[in-house]
Amino acid sequence: MIWLITTLVVFYIARLISKRLQHPIVNPLLICLIIIIPLLMWLNVPYETYFEQNKWLNALLEPAVVALAFPLYEQLSQIRAKWKTIFTVCFIGSVLSMVTGAGIAFALGANVELVASILPKSVTTPIAMAVAEQIGGVPAIAAIMVIIAGLFGAVLGYPLFKLAGIQAPIAKGLTMGTVSHALGTAKAAEENYQEGAFSSLALVICGVMTSILAPVLFPLIAAIFGY
Repeated sequence: MIWLITTLVVFYIARLISKRLQHPIVNPLLICLIIIIPLLMWLNVPYETYFEQNKWLNALLEPAVVALAFPLYEQLSQIRAKWKTIFTVCFIGSVLSMVTGAGIAFALGANVELVASILPKSVTTPIAMAVAEQIGGVPAIAAIMVIIAGLFGAVLGYPLFKLAGIQAPIAKGLTMGTVSHALGTAKAAEENYQEGAFSSLALVICGVMTSILAPVLFPLIAAIFGY
């Protein structure tokens, strides 16, 4: 149980630091990764041991995701009124996330297996791992890429909104859910209740769209780059 307690304590401290400094770079998850990963490596603790002791914490992920349905229910009127816009944004965002990620990876000389692991980076971990495996990637690498994409969105998303002058809650929410899945949704929910609701909606829609489109898009992108 020592690693469960350690994780909770580190996260609590990270939350305090984040609230006190009020800066995007001091994201609680990022702080936890910076502290816990080197600690595990220094003490030579296997990942299996760490995961086993944190399985109860991991089990809370499922009810937490289900709980996102409640803010969606409260936004049903807006969802009905703007469903065309929502689906269009999610479709374009899903396609661009896959095409840009895979295209840049191919351009930098990555092999097909690595690119297949990178392509579904912007959807939630279980879907990304399943999609990566289906198109010939490595699920473990896909999971890492999902975390990286989520962290970038959670850390840089709102500063970029401010820089671009984007203020509409729907625009912010759909963007965060489309490009940075659950981590972006958590950040959006912290900032604004409505943004969190639309981010969770985009998370679900983009996950479904990516799982359908990835097997079609990946061969096309590979063919364009001569693979």
